[in-house]
Amino acid sequence: MTSATLESTTKSRGRPREFDMDAALDKALGVFSERGYHAASISELTDAMDLAAGSVYKAFGDKRGIFLAAFDRYRTVRRSLLEAELAKVGTGREKVEALLNFYAFYSHGDAGRRGCLVVGSANELATFDKDAADRVAAVFAANEGLLLDLIRAGQADGSIAAAIDSAVAARALLCLTKGMRVVGKTGRTYDDMAAVAEIATKILD
Repeated sequence: MTSATLESTTKSRGRPREFDMDAALDKALGVFSERGYHAASISELTDAMDLAAGSVYKAFGDKRGIFLAAFDRYRTVRRSLLEAELAKVGTGREKVEALLNFYAFYSHGDAGRRGCLVVGSANELATFDKDAADRVAAVFAANEGLLLDLIRAGQADGSIAAAIDSAVAARALLCLTKGMRVVGKTGRTYDDMAAVAEIATKILD
């Protein structure tokens, strides 16, 4: 082996494997959503992410690092998808209805059975992992804040009753939407969950 070949081989071995971070995290999300944090193994994660264990450890450190990165990715993607749905309608009430229907869609079928990473994290990790707890709390606060903004916008445009307590209504809808993701793990149909979303709008009357 020539010195040039040896140098090339050494550099190749030392160079971190390049991969699509978002695509890898999306695959990890599937494992965490279906298995939960504790049941998900490193081997399952590396297989799903189609990465060598060395690449995973270099990029994330350990399983907890994968989870926290996947959680942040999940939050970004979900918020983007929701914002796209809200942009399709005009009044505050229509936006709340769109939000509820968004949760209904993700609470049925395969997506429903996979469940919500935020809700799952609240159950599994938030009691003993501060980083996870802070992330869960931030998501819940952001979701409640969004609901509050939409309800107040509806009160301002006349599509939602002015007499209701907007803060309490937002909190109630937060609890309902997170509960929908839990119930969705039992294999409910879209019609089942859409009916829940429809009756939930009575809170706004």
